[in-house]
Amino acid sequence: MLKKFLKYVEITTKITSVFAYLNTMLFILYQKQPVNIKLMVVFFIAMFIFDLTTTAINNYIDSRDYPEMLPIPRKAAFAAIIIMLSVSTILGLYLAYNTGIVVLLLGAFCFLLGIFYTFGPIPISRIPLGEAISGIAYGMFIPFLMLYINNPCNYLDLGFSWETISLQIHVMPFISFFLFSLVTTFTTANIMLANNTCDIEKDVAVGRLTLAYYIGRKWAVRLYALLYYGCYASVALMVICGFLKPIALIFFLSLPLVIRNIHTFRNEQIKEKTFITSIKNFLIINICYAISLAVACI
Repeated sequence: MLKKFLKYVEITTKITSVFAYLNTMLFILYQKQPVNIKLMVVFFIAMFIFDLTTTAINNYIDSRDYPEMLPIPRKAAFAAIIIMLSVSTILGLYLAYNTGIVVLLLGAFCFLLGIFYTFGPIPISRIPLGEAISGIAYGMFIPFLMLYINNPCNYLDLGFSWETISLQIHVMPFISFFLFSLVTTFTTANIMLANNTCDIEKDVAVGRLTLAYYIGRKWAVRLYALLYYGCYASVALMVICGFLKPIALIFFLSLPLVIRNIHTFRNEQIKEKTFITSIKNFLIINICYAISLAVACI
């Protein structure tokens, strides 16, 4: 039963959230910021369970048209969604209680994105914003919440009363966070972009008009490559701006492998043969990013 449940929540696809968490922890350590270990453990559990929940919701809804794709009984699948959603919500509220309104608002927004990714009259996965939203959710929201929970005063100040609402953003820390987050943002978005590029014809047949459909296969492949090159540009800018030590440029050693996978995908966009390049590049880039951050910490 456990094996079927893990298949239901697609446990092997959780690399996106795990690497977002890992790389952010390394970035926090590199910046020598304080780490609230208790809240970070709670955050990881809440994040991971909610990631499982969004996948479960996606598969549960899709199984209405394709019942064979549900590996466990439908009632058990629905019960699992309710339990996981409840646990992640309780943990999220605990984090918000211990940190403040910013975590509550941003956490609630993440929950809504996850739920409405495949649920509702116009699911996010069926519109051209799917790649951007999935990339930002994993690549920016997870890192920002982690950075803010550990050092809230370093990024922004939010104050409100019945008369006024004030927001102050600390520019340089925010720029460093933004550049840091682009690697995970771009590599996550590219997984969905590669999937949708391979499935343009199938998606159109079922009414999924994704970004790849609107910009066409040719430009989708170009965007696929551009986002990967953007990862290296962001790391170079971090070094130039002084946000990372020059030793972090060892990250560029991964570029030849990434380029090879880009060329493979450019030659043909076949789900069974070349979609895997997006997973390979995600792992190559994020593992090397983690190594470069760890070396910079020394």
